Amino acid sequence: MAKKKKLPADTNQKAKSVVDLATGEDKETTVDGKNAAAVELGRKGGQKGGPARAKKLTAKRRREIAKKAAAARWGHK
Repeated sequence: MAKKKKLPADTNQKAKSVVDLATGEDKETTVDGKNAAAVELGRKGGQKGGPARAKKLTAKRRREIAKKAAAARWGHK
């Protein structure tokens, strides 16, 4: 299911966005000006990277990483 495009708060910009959507002249960009296709491609790579890295790590190395993360989270108290 496609995500609903967020319209700008400004009335004039909102009206232009609605017209662009209706006429098919809408550019595929996100709110911060990035290309939506590039953002989606980067997201796909990120979703693959974490599990692939976890599979590659040894149990000992995962334990070291977890201890370091716990120390960073709870060690400063």
